[in-house]
Amino acid sequence: MAFQPWQGGQPVQPANQMPAMRASHADRERAVDVLKAGFAEGRLQQAEYEQRMGRAYQAQTHAELQMLVADLPQGPVPQAQFQPRPVVPPTFMPMPVQMPMQMPMPMHTNSSATGALVCGILSPMTWGLSSIPAVILGHKARAEIRRTGERGDGQAIAGIVIGWLGIGGWALFLLLLVLMGVAGH
Repeated sequence: MAFQPWQGGQPVQPANQMPAMRASHADRERAVDVLKAGFAEGRLQQAEYEQRMGRAYQAQTHAELQMLVADLPQGPVPQAQFQPRPVVPPTFMPMPVQMPMQMPMPMHTNSSATGALVCGILSPMTWGLSSIPAVILGHKARAEIRRTGERGDGQAIAGIVIGWLGIGGWALFLLLLVLMGVAGH
């Protein structure tokens, strides 16, 4: 009978291998979550699922847990890698070379957002006639931006704000005309 190291006997593993890392409750729960997902996705039959669940709660090491979830997506719990300590203190080691990050390709700006901003800017020159299209295009652009992830939200908001200011200015102007007409009678 082979003794486990915690029983005071000789280790079961060969001398050239690191001892198996013991599993924690959290490790077991992560493995159980993977099994639950595999069962819910139809990757495991009921009997196999129940058998693996029982083994997961009884597992003592990471290797046992890995065997239970290795054939499932989001698979095994990674085992800790034992790295030898460097002989030279990290203070005297050369700085790691960092590769420059590649910038992602910029997405294009939503055309409705650009239209909203242009209509908003043109509203004083068009006597407010482009204020309504600015508001409509701005709201349309914001909905498209939320759906597609394009750029231009600031342009859409600016078009909406300028458009509403133009509409409010015309409403105020018409209200003053009506009040002057009523006061004149």
